[in-house]
Amino acid sequence: MNPAGKPGKTGSLMAVEVALARLLAMAEASPILERERLPLAQVQGRVLADDLVSTLDLPPWPNSAMDGYALRVADWTGEPLVVSQKIFAGQAPQPLKPGTCARIFTGAPVPAGADCVEMQENTEILVDERVRFTQTMAPGQNIRPQGQEATVGELILPTGTRLGPIEQGLVASLGCAELDVIRKVRVAVLSTGDELIEPGQALGPGQIYNSNRVLLCSWLQRQGCEVIDAGILPDDLATTRTCLGELKDVDLILSTGGVSVGEADFLGIALREEGELTLWKLAIKPGKPLTFGHFRGVPVIGLPGNPASTLVTFALLARPYLLRRQGVKEVEPLKFQVPAGFAWPKAGTRREYLRGRLENGRAIIYRNQSSGVLRSAAWADGLVEVLENRTLIEGDYVGFIPLSEVLS
Repeated sequence: MNPAGKPGKTGSLMAVEVALARLLAMAEASPILERERLPLAQVQGRVLADDLVSTLDLPPWPNSAMDGYALRVADWTGEPLVVSQKIFAGQAPQPLKPGTCARIFTGAPVPAGADCVEMQENTEILVDERVRFTQTMAPGQNIRPQGQEATVGELILPTGTRLGPIEQGLVASLGCAELDVIRKVRVAVLSTGDELIEPGQALGPGQIYNSNRVLLCSWLQRQGCEVIDAGILPDDLATTRTCLGELKDVDLILSTGGVSVGEADFLGIALREEGELTLWKLAIKPGKPLTFGHFRGVPVIGLPGNPASTLVTFALLARPYLLRRQGVKEVEPLKFQVPAGFAWPKAGTRREYLRGRLENGRAIIYRNQSSGVLRSAAWADGLVEVLENRTLIEGDYVGFIPLSEVLS
């Protein structure tokens, strides 16, 4: 066996890391800079256009972390203390009278003069309503200090942060009702080939239903893109030119299938005639053929046509490209090591991304890993990474990328 975690040689094929680095460099060369201001409730999945800097201390004042009693430790000699005020969250307390304590509730401001909050479980209420403290106490105990989470002028979220529910909650805690975000990426999605027809139509000889376009349009919408459904391109050069020429106000043309060097490669012909096209042969399985180019200045990414190949290459290459266009820094999905629940006796020359899932802490894989079997991904909850030139026995460690990491 080859040692875990060390990529093998890929020969004349392009390594996945190299392809990704090139795509990200191209993305950084054409960033999307236009922005829009949106209400906080509408920024889910969008990318922050400016640094978010705190304009207040959070919390704005010291507050109690417990229901209990606020006091000055130096005033306590071991004798019970009189309760001089009661402080609820949302109230402004009076300064603490020397030699007394204040009944206080979680989140309420600590009164000036108090330096400790003792939880109510460590107290006894006497018949005269004085409070006896049963444990030793120390200054600062159970008090959340002013500015514990943030201080005025502190960077809270940097430009390029992708905003989710947690970030929205954090922004709300700072009192911001609106944010400037990068506008949505506009992506035109098209498929190629006379063999493709839409669901709902009757299949003719040699025809198949087009699943890739539905897959990608739905995926892009979940990612927060503006999707232009360009339909299916027939195997006709004039129609292909016309369709591409209409896709002017987009940031990316994303195609599946049909870009090669064959006679019927009308999409490739149109791209070479009125732009540029590079065919990359990647050391990845599924998904060896990938193309990148431009048509009249518009970037084009061509994904392979088999459904599992489309899924893997979009997840690992096209998705990071789109995120980087919006200024997102961390674009690669989380990957962690897990024991393999399967054997892999024959080493391959390409890095393989198997559709699999975790069971009892081990990665198991779908029985059929054909690039044409999308059902394998519906069964799976992640991609299992097997490095090139490597064999496995059960228990060896493999990379695991949860599909939840790439589906949004």
